[in-house]
Amino acid sequence: MAGYLIDVNLPRYFSLWEGEDFIFVADLDTSWADSRIWQYAADHSLVIVTKDADFTDRVLLSDEGPHVIHLRIGNMRMRAFHKFLTEIWDEICDLSEQHRLVQIYKDRIECVD
Repeated sequence: MAGYLIDVNLPRYFSLWEGEDFIFVADLDTSWADSRIWQYAADHSLVIVTKDADFTDRVLLSDEGPHVIHLRIGNMRMRAFHKFLTEIWDEICDLSEQHRLVQIYKDRIECVD
């Protein structure tokens, strides 16, 4: 199982993301630029989980670097967000091991190698 770096724009206290496989940018340094987050994830073999489209752009423009899970689901209430991700999190994790970019929408999942 891969380790995950959870971006600052996602909930810190979320039962899916408990345990040693999850590191939070908020626990490292909230002032880090995207390039620093990218490098940290690459250096530590972590998958970036984010709502930030800048990481998707980096994956598409780069042949190297970390894998990215991009949550493109808009704003949701916390309970709906948790339920939605809980139902598909295992699939997301499996896909992120096979693809450099996994984009999660409310109605579909898209992957890019």
